[in-house]
Amino acid sequence: MKSIPACGLWLGLLVLAVSCKTQPEAEEAKAFILSDTMMNRIHIDNVVVQPVRSELTLVGRIVADENRVIKVFPLVGGNVEDVKVELGDYVRKGQTLATIRSGEVADFERQNTEAQSDLLLAEKNYRVAQELFETKLNSQREVTAAQKELEKAQAEVSRIREVYQIYGVGKSSTYTVKAPIDGYVIEKNVNRAMQLRSDNADNLFTIGQISDVWVLANVNESDIGRVRPGMAADVQTLSYPDELFKGKVDKLYTVLDPGTKALTVRIRMPNPGLKLKPEMHATVTLRYEDGGQMTTVPAGSVIFDKSKYYVMVFRGRSDIETREVNILKSLGDVAYIRSGLKTGEKVISQNQLLVYDALND
Repeated sequence: MKSIPACGLWLGLLVLAVSCKTQPEAEEAKAFILSDTMMNRIHIDNVVVQPVRSELTLVGRIVADENRVIKVFPLVGGNVEDVKVELGDYVRKGQTLATIRSGEVADFERQNTEAQSDLLLAEKNYRVAQELFETKLNSQREVTAAQKELEKAQAEVSRIREVYQIYGVGKSSTYTVKAPIDGYVIEKNVNRAMQLRSDNADNLFTIGQISDVWVLANVNESDIGRVRPGMAADVQTLSYPDELFKGKVDKLYTVLDPGTKALTVRIRMPNPGLKLKPEMHATVTLRYEDGGQMTTVPAGSVIFDKSKYYVMVFRGRSDIETREVNILKSLGDVAYIRSGLKTGEKVISQNQLLVYDALND
């Protein structure tokens, strides 16, 4: 009779041992583990310390580099016979832009003809004076006078030749306006049959090279102290909203606009593909350091849920923690963390929301 209770006790202990062994196994089977597919889809970044930065957003416009822009003025008055180019055309140096029939050019030809005739006459008079002097029929004074007249005639011919080179005219009454450099026609103020006065002070064309351009932007008076030459600038335009252009602050102008109390800054930047055109509107972003350093993570790793911010701290494919963090601000692709993370920890920065839902649903 005593062996029966002992046998029952032994069976109870055995059942208890088996149940205790299977319970952790069941719990372990239910533990979350990232699959190979999810491991390939996520991205893991380190928590790092970076200088605290802020940014300024400015409104500006694209302009051509003034050092590579030339205004073309008419050197003579007259009637515009033909215009060979239109606004926006690309022209080569020396290419004809327009032709003008001018009375001034016709007068140059008259002066040239007279100067050539005077030169021939002066040369002849000088030879005759020398011959007469050799035969003792005139004096040295007459030879010297003839020589001076010859030099005067030669100087006049040289002057007319220089005028021809400066004005680019030939033996006709037509004046040809030519492109002084390779570039684009970014301004055109002339049309066929237009009458040009000799005292006209307006340019006919503006030729500019736009492989490099400027952005002129306004900085509020309160932000002037944050801007300095050499700052990196990100530029976006309405024409290419998904494309970011890179430049640098090249100059701060010294005079404020009296109406807006804003200071103009100049950003110099390359123009790949010549996408940026003069007079385009642009949005400029300048980043500067506030001072101090702070823990940072990629801004894409932060999850906002239930009025709080979280990140997924990764220690292993079966060891992932949902951790609440206190964020100072996000700037571009960087989030500054006040508290909740330590340098060297790892966070999931891509497809972390899938992991968050799997762990917290």
